[in-house]
Amino acid sequence: MKKTVKTSAPGKLMLFGEHSVVFGHPCIVTAVDRRLSITVEENGEQIFVLDAPDLGLRAYSKKITDLANENLPKEVSFIETCYKLFLQKYPQKQSIHVYSKNEFKSSYGLGSSSASTVAFAKALSEFYEVPMTNDQLFDLCYATVLEIQGVASGFDIAAAIWGGTLYYITPQGKFAQNKTVEPINVQNLPFMVGYTGVKADTATLVRMVQNLHSENKTTVNKIFSDITLVVEQAKKTLQQQDWPHLGLLMDENQTLLRRLQVSSIELENLIAASKSAGAMGAKLSGAGGGDCMLALSDEASKIAIAREIEKVGGKIIEVEMNAEGVRLEH
Repeated sequence: MKKTVKTSAPGKLMLFGEHSVVFGHPCIVTAVDRRLSITVEENGEQIFVLDAPDLGLRAYSKKITDLANENLPKEVSFIETCYKLFLQKYPQKQSIHVYSKNEFKSSYGLGSSSASTVAFAKALSEFYEVPMTNDQLFDLCYATVLEIQGVASGFDIAAAIWGGTLYYITPQGKFAQNKTVEPINVQNLPFMVGYTGVKADTATLVRMVQNLHSENKTTVNKIFSDITLVVEQAKKTLQQQDWPHLGLLMDENQTLLRRLQVSSIELENLIAASKSAGAMGAKLSGAGGGDCMLALSDEASKIAIAREIEKVGGKIIEVEMNAEGVRLEH
């Protein structure tokens, strides 16, 4: 029997604190029950092989010595870079065959890149019998994303590792030790998720906000401070399960995100539709520009909200929040 290890990690949805998190402010993120699984198998060669049919990749292969040494296809960049960084720290003789299977469309903006990086890092730790704590997993995955994107807040990595709902502050500088990852104990999250049908380009939106910040530091820093106040209040309000107040905070967060110019016509249509059907609050979730929005709803309004969202071209995504973090599958 070939040695085989299988792991899985969840996707995520940002609840509060988009964009300001990149500048060292707190956010609140929840893990969702759509998972990405990674299977690692020994292959007895000095060649790394990756099969990711969801990404259109079959039998993609590389010599171990050539890992992540040139412009990589986006589909393999996270896994290949993670493997390179792992081997630099923990050299191994034996290479692997990797199989990736995704339960959620990468187009939804639910954090499939982070989920794959985290599931793969966990699989490497288990396969090569290199025990890693959650913090060490975070360091490896955070370094991976930094190497590829040059900038990373890491909240999606934290959600994939720890799971649940987290109050998170990004590390300052290259050292991941000084991050904040604080679980928020909340049983029930009555959010509905609407997908705009538009795939957002997170990196472009993050750069856009960075440019806005460098041109209008005082104004944008004030917006970030106001978002932080919302996040701090939302943390308490979530624990108290005071949904009407949380809805007001969602609306306030959305108003501030509009001022950062990251909303879109499609997002605004879905937000307006859900509010008109009785949502207590609604906002975009993630970088903006498209992808998903959240509506806070009691049981009585759910059907009406779903109908109105679909009427204006949105799609309801059925997800459970507060999902379990990265795990070994047997």
